[in-house]
Amino acid sequence: MNFFKVGKHFTVVDMPGYGFRAPEDFVDMVETYLKERRNLKRTFLLVDSVVGIQKTDNIAIEMCEEFALPYVIVLTKIDKSSKGHLLKQVLQIQKFVNMKTQGCFPQLFPVSAVTFSGIHLLRCFIASVTGSLD
Repeated sequence: MNFFKVGKHFTVVDMPGYGFRAPEDFVDMVETYLKERRNLKRTFLLVDSVVGIQKTDNIAIEMCEEFALPYVIVLTKIDKSSKGHLLKQVLQIQKFVNMKTQGCFPQLFPVSAVTFSGIHLLRCFIASVTGSLD
């Protein structure tokens, strides 16, 4: 896990390997961390919008649900799909969130690291959740 301090406001914890190249011990590696972090404000699950929710995403979602952790789904790589395919994925994932989750924030955050589309809204949400917008 990599820790990034953001000023005096909060710390972002990155769990590399989650998703595409998840190590076999991913669940064991993060389960204790997620269960015992009392100051954890929100978990952000990055889902590739090209392929949608995969098996590893479902494992992370199940963990968040089991531990009653508030979490958000961030759809990445929105610049890689056609608008039609992206819309299909957004609607499919939104339906999943609405029908199958309890702790997931109801709004998805579609973003692109290439075009920066959606990044500003996500940053504002993070600032709000962490209490950085006084």
